[in-house]
Amino acid sequence: MRYVTIKDIADALGISKSSVSRALAGDMRNVSPSTIERVRAKALEMGYRRNMTAVNLRAKANKIIGIIVPEITTPFSMEFVTTVQEAVQPLGYRVLIAVSSEDPSRERQNLDMFENGRVDGLLVSVTHNVANRDHFENLVKSNFPIVFFDRTIRDLQCSSVCSNDGLMSFFLVEHLIRSGRRRIVNLAGPSYIENSRARSQGYREALEKFHIPLDRRLIVSGGMSVEDGAVAVERLFDGGIDFDAIYCFTETQALGAKRTLQERNLIIPQDVAICTMSGTSLSSFVYPQITAVEQNVVEMARIAVRLLLEKIDIPSAPRQNITLHSSMIVRGSTSAEESSSL
Repeated sequence: MRYVTIKDIADALGISKSSVSRALAGDMRNVSPSTIERVRAKALEMGYRRNMTAVNLRAKANKIIGIIVPEITTPFSMEFVTTVQEAVQPLGYRVLIAVSSEDPSRERQNLDMFENGRVDGLLVSVTHNVANRDHFENLVKSNFPIVFFDRTIRDLQCSSVCSNDGLMSFFLVEHLIRSGRRRIVNLAGPSYIENSRARSQGYREALEKFHIPLDRRLIVSGGMSVEDGAVAVERLFDGGIDFDAIYCFTETQALGAKRTLQERNLIIPQDVAICTMSGTSLSSFVYPQITAVEQNVVEMARIAVRLLLEKIDIPSAPRQNITLHSSMIVRGSTSAEESSSL
């Protein structure tokens, strides 16, 4: 397919290419209003589309923002991406998305791809807090515009926006305890994800507040996926470990854990209560609906965009690390009472 060029329009109107270019740019100081009208009408008639790559090259900017997410299993990532697009498109930016699939090597490939593609800045939720640290450190040292969201890298001198995971984990486990639960499983996330550390700390602090001894047999590595959650709970049963509640690192874990409980004919929440961090709409699509801490994804995306655009405009802009409040939605998986938001 051959694209219509400025030269084609100039030939059709019998005027110079520079006049066409100025008319399309609305340069009324050098082109008469009647010429601008003629050129734009002819461009529309011929199906001309402006070459934004060429425009941006002349402006020494590509006007492209890259987003790297670890997964697209839950609605979180897509809601984040959608909000970013809505925020930057009116400013002339395009958005490119890459999925790391919880694989650090693929994350590295995504970073290389975006660097070679000369994006103006990156929004990143990492797969691992160590594996690609050297690469991220080099980007930060070179003043490359980058903002982490949700999953960050500890002590990296870079702007970030995340949720108050430790505090909300505490509240979630406290809710279980106040509901009469004492044998609470911590279905933990991988140690190489920074959020996992904060969420497990919240679990421990809630037990400590209510003087419940920490039983390390109840701290189980639950992976990330639905299948990981299901297998982790199977291991608890196989080990003969008694428990009356499960606190999950992620929603996908919780869905798998819930499946195992129901396959064993246990009643939720009467026999075992279950709740999760990082809840999305998926938690309300099952029965009983799952009590969850839900992040403010829209606000997180908007702030991440603001921080990134500031860094793009002013490379020396100081880093900002912003923590957002999340909401706890109490549903049927922990309480037979009507759902409520805290």
